Amino acid sequence: MATLILEDGTTFKGRLFGASASVSGEVVFQTGMVGYPEALTDPSYTCQILTLTYPLQGNYGIPQDEEGDFGLSKWFESSKIHAAALIVGEVSQNPSHWSSAMSLHQWLKEQGIPGLEGHLTHCNSVKRQMFSLTTVDRQMPNPSQDVSTFSVCVEQEPRVFNPSGAVRITAVDCGIKYNQIRCLCQRGACVTVVPWDHPLDSTDFDGLFISNGPGDPQFCTATIDNVRKVVCVDNPKPVFGICLGNQLLSLAIGAKTYKMKYGNRGHNQPCIHKGTDRCFITSQNHGFAVDPLTLPQGWDVLFTNANDQTSEGIVHNTKHLFSVQFHPEHMAGPTDLVSLFDVFLDTVRDHKEGKSEHLTYPGSTNPEEFVRPRKVLILGSGGLSIGQAGEFDYSGSQAIKALKEENIQTVLINPNIATVQTSKGLADKVYFLPLTLEYVTQVIKNERPDGVLLTFGGQTALNCGVQLTKKGVLKKYAVRVLGTPVASIEMTEDRKIFVEKMEEINEHVAPSEAAVSVEQAVAAAERIGYPVLVRSAFALGGLGSGFANNREELTSLVTSAFAHTSQVLVDKSLKGWKEIEYEVVRDAYDNCITVCNMENIDPLGIHTGESIVVAPSQTLNDYEYNMLRNTAIKVIRHLGIVGECNIQYALNPESEQYYIIEVNARLSRSSALASKATGYPLAYVAAKLGLGIPLPVLKNSVTNQTTANFEPSLDYCVVKVPRWDLSKFLRVSTKIGSSMKSVGEVMAIGRSFEEAFQKALRMVDENCVGFDHTIKPVSDEELQTPTDKRIFVLAAALRAGYTVDRLYDLTKIDRWFLHKMKNITDHEKVLESYNQDESAMPLEVMRKAKQLGFSDKQILAVRKLRRDWSILPVVKQIDTVAAEWPAHTNYLYLTYNGTESDLGFGDPHVIVIGSGVYRIGSSVEFDWCAVGCIMELRKMGYKTIMVNYNPETVSTDYDMCDRLYFDEISFEVVMDIYEMENPEGVILSMGGQLPNNIAMSLHRQQCRILGTSPEFIDSAENRFKFSRMLDTIGISQPLWKELTEIESAMKFCETAGYPCLVRPSYVLSGAAMNVAYTDSDLEKYLSSAVAVSKEYPVVISKFIQEAKEIDVDAVACDGVVMAIAVSEHVENAGVHSGDATLVTPPQDINQKTMERIKMIVHAIGQELQVTGPFNLQLILKVIECNVRVSRSFPFVSKTLRVDLVALATRVIMGEKMEPVGLMKGVGIVGVKVPQFSFSRLAGADVVLGVEMTSTGEVACFGENRYEAYLKAMLSTGFKIPKKNILLSIGSYKEESDCPNKDKQRNILEYLEDHHFDMVINLSMRNSGGRRLSSFVTKGYRTRRMAIDYSVPLIIDIKCTKLFVQVG
Repeated sequence: MATLILEDGTTFKGRLFGASASVSGEVVFQTGMVGYPEALTDPSYTCQILTLTYPLQGNYGIPQDEEGDFGLSKWFESSKIHAAALIVGEVSQNPSHWSSAMSLHQWLKEQGIPGLEGHLTHCNSVKRQMFSLTTVDRQMPNPSQDVSTFSVCVEQEPRVFNPSGAVRITAVDCGIKYNQIRCLCQRGACVTVVPWDHPLDSTDFDGLFISNGPGDPQFCTATIDNVRKVVCVDNPKPVFGICLGNQLLSLAIGAKTYKMKYGNRGHNQPCIHKGTDRCFITSQNHGFAVDPLTLPQGWDVLFTNANDQTSEGIVHNTKHLFSVQFHPEHMAGPTDLVSLFDVFLDTVRDHKEGKSEHLTYPGSTNPEEFVRPRKVLILGSGGLSIGQAGEFDYSGSQAIKALKEENIQTVLINPNIATVQTSKGLADKVYFLPLTLEYVTQVIKNERPDGVLLTFGGQTALNCGVQLTKKGVLKKYAVRVLGTPVASIEMTEDRKIFVEKMEEINEHVAPSEAAVSVEQAVAAAERIGYPVLVRSAFALGGLGSGFANNREELTSLVTSAFAHTSQVLVDKSLKGWKEIEYEVVRDAYDNCITVCNMENIDPLGIHTGESIVVAPSQTLNDYEYNMLRNTAIKVIRHLGIVGECNIQYALNPESEQYYIIEVNARLSRSSALASKATGYPLAYVAAKLGLGIPLPVLKNSVTNQTTANFEPSLDYCVVKVPRWDLSKFLRVSTKIGSSMKSVGEVMAIGRSFEEAFQKALRMVDENCVGFDHTIKPVSDEELQTPTDKRIFVLAAALRAGYTVDRLYDLTKIDRWFLHKMKNITDHEKVLESYNQDESAMPLEVMRKAKQLGFSDKQILAVRKLRRDWSILPVVKQIDTVAAEWPAHTNYLYLTYNGTESDLGFGDPHVIVIGSGVYRIGSSVEFDWCAVGCIMELRKMGYKTIMVNYNPETVSTDYDMCDRLYFDEISFEVVMDIYEMENPEGVILSMGGQLPNNIAMSLHRQQCRILGTSPEFIDSAENRFKFSRMLDTIGISQPLWKELTEIESAMKFCETAGYPCLVRPSYVLSGAAMNVAYTDSDLEKYLSSAVAVSKEYPVVISKFIQEAKEIDVDAVACDGVVMAIAVSEHVENAGVHSGDATLVTPPQDINQKTMERIKMIVHAIGQELQVTGPFNLQLILKVIECNVRVSRSFPFVSKTLRVDLVALATRVIMGEKMEPVGLMKGVGIVGVKVPQFSFSRLAGADVVLGVEMTSTGEVACFGENRYEAYLKAMLSTGFKIPKKNILLSIGSYKEESDCPNKDKQRNILEYLEDHHFDMVINLSMRNSGGRRLSSFVTKGYRTRRMAIDYSVPLIIDIKCTKLFVQVG
């Protein structure tokens, strides 16, 4: 252990690494996320104790020192470590990088420098005090006040570099960095480096350079006098100073310097150039500044810091003299202004040749004068599908918010009724129409907007915008595309043009060829060499892509890809390389920043959307990080993108070689993730930039005082994990690869990788306890060919004793991540040794477990024991600037890697629990409800807290509520937040099934639950209690029985008669719900149902076929029903309501039936004492009741024009409301149609049943249901058939008879040749049942072929009837 002693006597304990020595000095904070070898060898840190705010350090080790150009070290900035000591959050024990020769600990030890590891890198109390670092039992040295001793860090003799250089530069060494010498030599100078107090004679040089260095410039009187002699003359030779050099030049000409309160140290300081107003990101390391008001006549400010307005450089108005406060050449950090060395050497040459032009700087591009649009059309993204989900609701609503702030009218087209952006109060007008050329043209004609945004609605909006441009619609109606021009979008979308564009700037794309036929593709693969990756052009989320190792695999891949596209791309396979992404922002004035860089834990070969991703990158060194950053900026400038885009790279894990994979010239799922990971609202900023507002003018919305033209520095680590729902589909392949199959994703924030990683795994699936080795058995095959559960196979492999090297060979996951995962497995073994008696567990073992992200459940810890030991989480803020500026937003997360919370808890709030991860059955509609609830609470004057962890949502936007906890929705975490905040209460009914599942546990801890009592929630969720209650109040339901053992279940089915329905308790979207037709079906289903609801009963009931199903959404107050909305299903009962086509107001229900429905709703509402929202499904017998909002709440609220969520919120908070009664609507009919994503799920059978399979929904309105149905169908990508329709009908008995091969082949060929425009495939009897037959039926083949060849398909008889009636 070691202790840190501050000037005021405060002490902090931490773990000692490096050398065992005691030192003293000034503590300084540096916010860069990479570059510790360069920072430690920077002479400016002499005698200072360097504290790095990014917690994970030492990840890529320390390289072997080797000589590079001009005899300078290739990796370091000087010959030794100059900092007195190093303080970090966590130092990596197992660094991983091709260049690494030793660990950070070994290097510090070798150089005699102590290091301290612990959670004080973020304590605001430590900020900028003199202090000492003492190892145990040592005498504390006396800190010397004057640290400006250059003799410590300066060579005493002059040295010459690049003696053959054409111009002579004398460099005054006050603590010079090697890269300054290198930058001068590379540009053709012969450099003589002289010590700081060396006398200067202007006949010795053509130009003078003054370097950086440590300490207070006022102590360097010798240097100041020497500089004055050569500068304050009539015709001085050119002078260029950096950092301390800037201060010395200023003092020499008679200006004054002062010590700053904190100093600027980091890689993201924005500096504005006076004259062009361009803003540049710079690296800085200084504690003193020049006072611009004291500059003598003839001098002016050159750059100003955009955050704190300090002077960042000076220039003489007529003479060749200038200096800058930042480091244009910084190693560790960006080098966006390294061109200042060119400016300096050009003036030196001009001066030498007697030219007297004044200093010139490359000016900014002057865009055409921007005319502000009055009215802007925004294209949404339509129904949620795999690859295009809730993130576009978030980006679209951000864009609308940004435009409204600028007083611009907004018109939105989006048929997705469940989204927040289509709610009242956001856009001025919303059209629920298909995003097709015809409909959008119609809207443009009616509305006459003068601007359009194409990049906020995913690939759907982008493709539609490209069509509108090509067809001349935008030109005809004078609509300007805001932000990135269509030409730039096409450059990124058309592979061939993209490759050519990259070659123009000497950047390389992985070898790839485009092909328009199978023959061309085969020839291309032969030239590139197998294995190859096949992708379709103009497709979202890698649709129709895959790897081929030989000709056969290639042919089958290409054939099916041509069904979706006219062009395929054959790429060289870079499987096993690292995949890195950067989010880049550029305005119309060429100001550029990179907001976030992310590293995929899974190597290349797995689509980004399928990968576990970590931000910021963990295994790149400073050179690689900034090499890819510079490339990103170069590419985006060359393509002329305005707004936001993302660039993906493949990086060779063994060298610095990289390829550009692709650029997305639109907001993507990664941009939603990056916005939430950094707190930088990309979509909002991109919308403002599209209006021609310069980036430096926009404010950072977290600090409210600094500019948005900056790159966020993180002091935490973020892990994103995707969620798949493959178990819902019959026969689907579980392999993951270059095509996207995940339906949602989560993001976890922590101070250590292990903490964030385990949190994320629990967020994806509430039944998972963390990095669990018991879920899947070890399998080398599954480690090599990844599946959706590979991460758990890894856990099992580590548990089974696989070495990190063996796992690296199998998975190609970087060893750094594997070592981190091993830390979790190793500690789990330690925990298990205390299984018999957890009270014997030492406190430190439990604390370490919590710091590694273990949940109470995993440790088997009793919550009380943990609290008695006061092992409690602290609350940290995300502030985008690593605590350099105070944050104004409360964007929060919990961590055990910290000592104090960043904020206090005083005011009472109301907690609303969000919906968690998007999955099949719980998606954007629950986000709409949660956001509606928060907005209504705010209107009522309550302060709100949101708990949610889904980066794609509007509810996790930090300005939606007063406090956002971006953390787990589990009993443990919600209870932790509850105990800290002590709120007025918790609302569970707005987030779907997940919050309902923890109702009883919270209730048992005396947590105040607002709305319906958890006891009653349990009565509705628990199948046995619910069925018994219905019998008690005499409401009819299908025959039912609680499952006790298989025999009695079979008996029940015999008496009731098959088919029977198996239903577990507390489930969402019908998970593990199944229809059994035979005894063997029953056995199989029962075992899976029991697995899903271990602690709750499973009930069997008679399955009623061909009945009409009705959905009722209602709001009640203390059991009195206030509002009822009724929707009818088009399909017969047996299709899950989430997959059904819904019509409201209902068209086929007579008065008598309606009265009966009302009676049932009132009776159940009364019996369950509902306060707030509830939903019923009936076939005039009751199927089920959910005491929460349902998927259809946004649909009925928007169609019938009564906001049920607002009503429910007011009722829950105890306000007296007028009853609305049965909602009749306003004369229009709404039809909601499901959006399926079968084309993404190779092999999945297209059948509808009691388990839900749709990923999203759309809804449209019309005079009647036919018009609305047609619009809604078109919105899901359905095309109206113009010629042949294939109709195939058969009961499943006949279908299973040996399929007739010839007939089958004909259909296949017809489909392949696009002979049919539509397929109607009806199986007769098994409506709603998932057949277990493992054999492939004709019906399955026909359905699957229709999907694979993009032919519209209808598989339900009632929908077919409705479709025919439309015609």
